[in-house]
Amino acid sequence: MKKRLLDILIIVIGAFLFALGVNLFVIPNELGEGGVTGITIILYYLFEWSPGIVSLVINGMLLIVGYRFLDRTAVLYTIIAVASNSLFLVLTEHWRIESDEIVVNAIFGGMFVGIGIGLIIRVGGTTAGTTILARIANKYLDWNISYALLFFDLIVAFSSFFIIGAKALMLTIIMLYIGTKVMDFIIEGVNPKKAVTIISKEHQKIADQVISIMDRGVTILHGQGYYTKNKQEILYIVIGKQELSMLKKIVKAADKNAFITIHDVRDVFGEGFIDISK
Repeated sequence: MKKRLLDILIIVIGAFLFALGVNLFVIPNELGEGGVTGITIILYYLFEWSPGIVSLVINGMLLIVGYRFLDRTAVLYTIIAVASNSLFLVLTEHWRIESDEIVVNAIFGGMFVGIGIGLIIRVGGTTAGTTILARIANKYLDWNISYALLFFDLIVAFSSFFIIGAKALMLTIIMLYIGTKVMDFIIEGVNPKKAVTIISKEHQKIADQVISIMDRGVTILHGQGYYTKNKQEILYIVIGKQELSMLKKIVKAADKNAFITIHDVRDVFGEGFIDISK
C-alpha cells in the first residue's frame, strides 16, 4: 500500500512538471508538441480551446480503446496521470516565465516534459494517447518506449507545420529529442543494462550464437527442477538494453519454448562493461 501511494505521488509530480513544460515553455513560444498534447496545442492556437479540457476528452477516449493493452495497475495509474495532467494544465494555464530566448525555452520545455512523462512511465503508468501506442510497440515490436513515443510524437509535430511555421517546427523537433533523452534517462538510468536468465534444452546452441553473433559472455549455471528433479543448464547473460531484441531473436530461433526472465541492472562492472577500478 505504501509503494502504491508513493507511485501515485510520483505520478502527480510528473503530471505537474509536464504541465509546467507545456504552459511555461511550449505555448508562450508558440511551439508544437507531440501526441495528444500536440493536437490540443494546435486546437488552442486555432480556436483557443483549453488544452487541459481537450486533453482530458481525447485521452479519455483513447484510454477506453487501449485499456486492454495495459494491466489493471497501469490502467489505474493512467487514469490518475490523465486526470492530473488535465487538472494541472488548467491550473497553470496562465503561469508565465519572462524569457525571450526561444532556444532556451525549447530546451527547458523538453526537459520538463521529459522528466514528467519519464516519472509517470517509470512507476508503471502512461499519459494515454501516444504513450499507449508506444507501450503497444514495445510489447509487440520490442521498440524502446522512449523512441517509440518520439516516433509517434513526430508524426503529430510535423502536422503542426502549417500552424506554427518552419522555425518553430525545427525547435519543436529539438525539444522532442531532448525530452526523449531525458525521459530515457529517467526510465532507464545512467548505465542501463539487462540481466537475462534463459532455461532451454537448446542452451548450447543459444550460448554459441550469443558468443559468435553478439560477442557477449555467457555464464552457465547448473540447476534442477524442484518437482521433476531433472538437471537443467541455465544461461545467465548481461547485455545492454539495445541488444535485448537481438538476444530474443536468437532464443526464439533456437527454442520457441525457452523460459526467459529479464531483470533491470543498475550498474555492471567487469570485462566488456565498466572497469571496477575506476
